[in-house]
Amino acid sequence: MIETVRNAWKVPDLRKKILFTIFALLVFRLGSAVPVPFINTEALANQMTLMSGTIFGLLGTMNGTAFSHATVFALGVQPYINSSIIVQLLTVAIPALERLQKEGGEEGRKKIAAITRYVTVAIGLLQGFGYYTLINSNTYNIVDTTGVPSWWAAIVIILTFTAGSAFVMWLGEQITEFGIGNGISIILFAGILSRAPTMIWSMISGVQTWMKDPTSSSALHPVVVPAIIIGMLLLVVFVVFIQNAERRVPVQYAKRVVGRKMYGGQSSHIPLKVNMSGVMPIIFAQAIASLPATIGMFVPSAQTEGSAWNTFLKIFDTTGIVYIVVYFLLILGFSYFYSTMQFNPIEVANNLKKNGGFIPGFRPGKPTADFIAKVLNKITFFGAIYLSVIAICPLVIGGIIDNSTLAIGGTSVIIVVGVALETVKAMEAQMLMRHYKGFLE
Repeated sequence: MIETVRNAWKVPDLRKKILFTIFALLVFRLGSAVPVPFINTEALANQMTLMSGTIFGLLGTMNGTAFSHATVFALGVQPYINSSIIVQLLTVAIPALERLQKEGGEEGRKKIAAITRYVTVAIGLLQGFGYYTLINSNTYNIVDTTGVPSWWAAIVIILTFTAGSAFVMWLGEQITEFGIGNGISIILFAGILSRAPTMIWSMISGVQTWMKDPTSSSALHPVVVPAIIIGMLLLVVFVVFIQNAERRVPVQYAKRVVGRKMYGGQSSHIPLKVNMSGVMPIIFAQAIASLPATIGMFVPSAQTEGSAWNTFLKIFDTTGIVYIVVYFLLILGFSYFYSTMQFNPIEVANNLKKNGGFIPGFRPGKPTADFIAKVLNKITFFGAIYLSVIAICPLVIGGIIDNSTLAIGGTSVIIVVGVALETVKAMEAQMLMRHYKGFLE
């Protein structure tokens, strides 16, 4: 990976793209440090510390320190991710949108992108209002409206959250167009990494507390830290191995005579990646899993101990069995959904038939499509199980040792490693397009 980045830096065009991506991330981190007006950040930090083991802690991890400090970019890329899920589901359910996506060409894709942006702004308004309701419905005096009407402070806070979310969406699109890799994934990557120093300091503080008072609830045995580090490294190695694994379906091309020359006759293969959907099922699953917390934001009594909404949110705690089961099933479902959106066996079979290709042992047309679909389902199932197990194992371990940081950090590792691999592959693809030989050897 380091060698790929070094080689890409030698190419002027790629160097500009890398610098643009770095500059965009600096802008994102700057916006993540600018607080929204009328908010007492110290009181908010104390409140978020109490929510570290809940789903609000998970939202804070996905959006970085911006969420816990109520900065301009507090909502991060969550509204855009939710919008993308809604639009993709509607594309499958509504024939007009499906035709627009498949037959509309470039103009159709632009219209769908515009719809996604409008839905993002609408969701940003809803989540901004929900977040304001959350921080305004407690006894910690987080919202300071001294000297101004409360309704004016509410409007400023909600619109600032919404504008920040829209800007992050625009920034991600600019990275995708002028930078390296998928902009939204890279911003999510940067947001997760921004909490790494906090997680490391939490482990150090836990060990120090254990040395002073082993019975303390925040104590962490010194042996646990190396075990966590080794476990994370093994997780990274396993994720990299599966991300690069693929099933190669053999393809044979028939010989044909054109004029005096003979074409075809060579052998090839169709590469089917074990984890074809990458990190998207996890991101989508987390977006859906955050819906209870988002709904709870609109209810002032959600933070009142013993209330119905407070009990409901505790059921969906990140270390609770209900959340783990729902999270597992969502990853399975989105893995199949995303692989179906990305790969069409019928279209592949038709293309093979047009080009004189066939899979040995299967007739062209429907038998070939059925075989590819069968192989794809098996591979997708294994990939979905892999993602689900890797995602929930840290949750289970975190619940056993009563450490919410570990529970959230396990999912973060999968996203960070997956985005890093996808970005490196994007660099390699762009270097290959420029015919710079020897860089990938």
